[in-house]
Amino acid sequence: MPPYVRPPIDAPVFRDATGQLIDYGNRWHGDSPPDDSYRVDTNLERFRPLHTVAEALIDFLTATYEVTVSEGHDGDILHARTDILRATRITPCDPNAAPLTFVFTSYPSVIVHAGALIDFLHPVCGCEACDSSWEHEADEMEWHVLAVAAGKFSETRWHGWFGHAIESVDGMAKSSGESRIDQVPQERLKAAASALDALPHGWVAWPV
Repeated sequence: MPPYVRPPIDAPVFRDATGQLIDYGNRWHGDSPPDDSYRVDTNLERFRPLHTVAEALIDFLTATYEVTVSEGHDGDILHARTDILRATRITPCDPNAAPLTFVFTSYPSVIVHAGALIDFLHPVCGCEACDSSWEHEADEMEWHVLAVAAGKFSETRWHGWFGHAIESVDGMAKSSGESRIDQVPQERLKAAASALDALPHGWVAWPV
């Protein structure tokens, strides 16, 4: 099958008060960000290309794998948001393969909900201190999505916590995380437990 290729991006350019190009992702050069940069969101349009990348991922997944596609997130995401523009849910035909929901926000950002309980936020934070670039966030989103489709994603729950582990398709990158179960409604947890108990080795690869 043809590999995924990121589409051409006409990325916005931003300059500071002196006219210098703002090099997001490299502004602090390893130093601590200035105190006044925390909780300050400016030039958020730099994340607009993430919508284009998400659309390309949706097109790739629907052209490559045996899936069904529906509009709307149907309460998939766990993070409460009031800025949702639209959402697309992609469900593999194998019930043991993790579904993905792409949620587009006006922030602008993309939340990718994977499997039963995991939300991947792109970006997690767009403040000046975090200094994230759209390129970095696109890289993260692509490898999250492609890893899930390749069956490199698993979820666990234990003693008041739930978590996940994910590995890139080439095995060069790994990530994991955990959150408290008390953040999730009980009915949602029951449904997730039923699905995850049947997957002791994690979600499987999507059928092509």
